[in-house]
Amino acid sequence: MEQNTPWEFSDDRGRLVVAGARPERIVAYIQAGATLWDHGIRPVGVFGSQHDGVAADPAKAGDLPPAEIGYLGSGTALHPDTLLKARPDLVVAVTYDGEQVYGLEARTAREVEEQVPVATVAVGPGRSLAEVRERFAALAGSLGHGEPLTMARELDAAEDALRQAAAGPARPRVVALSPSGPDKVHLARPGTWPDLRALAEHGVELPEPVAGAGSNWSTVGWAEAAALAPDVVLIDVRANAARVEALRTDENWRAIEARVRLLPWNPEAPVSRRAHTRFFTAVADAVRAAAARR
Repeated sequence: MEQNTPWEFSDDRGRLVVAGARPERIVAYIQAGATLWDHGIRPVGVFGSQHDGVAADPAKAGDLPPAEIGYLGSGTALHPDTLLKARPDLVVAVTYDGEQVYGLEARTAREVEEQVPVATVAVGPGRSLAEVRERFAALAGSLGHGEPLTMARELDAAEDALRQAAAGPARPRVVALSPSGPDKVHLARPGTWPDLRALAEHGVELPEPVAGAGSNWSTVGWAEAAALAPDVVLIDVRANAARVEALRTDENWRAIEARVRLLPWNPEAPVSRRAHTRFFTAVADAVRAAAARR
């Protein structure tokens, strides 16, 4: 596609997003921006969600250089004028429900979309990790960028290593969670997170938390988390999650920490072959180490 030809992309809200030429100045939700960076695309600015603060969350930023990519704000504090001052040709965001532009207030999204094309990629439970990755790859490809073939080979090798680690006679139990504090924890429901479903598809054992309210998380006390008897804990390292140091007043967390292998987990990690290679490799190493301790 030549630079001066019209550009279009069918996004995951079922909308055909069009521009008079291939967009070059891109503002993105931080997860999408980190993903585009992995494809060789440099955003002119990124924004956070209602869970974020006045500074970019380092866990969500991936390999984005924070000193070079402007952070425009988050949630209700992000005014449409602030986003538009970056002079974007395109806004890239994610959607969890196939309707809402995640990270932007509904009114903000409407005002922005009246002036700038907005493309979304669905990252919710209805899509596999590979499907989300390929959708971002398709968007990056439409913008003139693709991942090197070496990335595909490295991802294949990481997936093979994970399957081998998970196939041993000792099946370590992996639990993903987001700490709320010493009294409460959000246990991830594996079936609702594309990256966790991918782990299960490769043979990793992820016990299901207790039933209850919440589609993505089961919010319980640390005693219920300990009852899952995890060998590996994927612990949310986003800025809105409680730090490990704040949990040690709870005896159940201390018991968990004493026996498990802790692995940093970002539920909003970049969706690229590079990022997934790192993720699968890290989990394979943790599962292998946990199996050796049994």
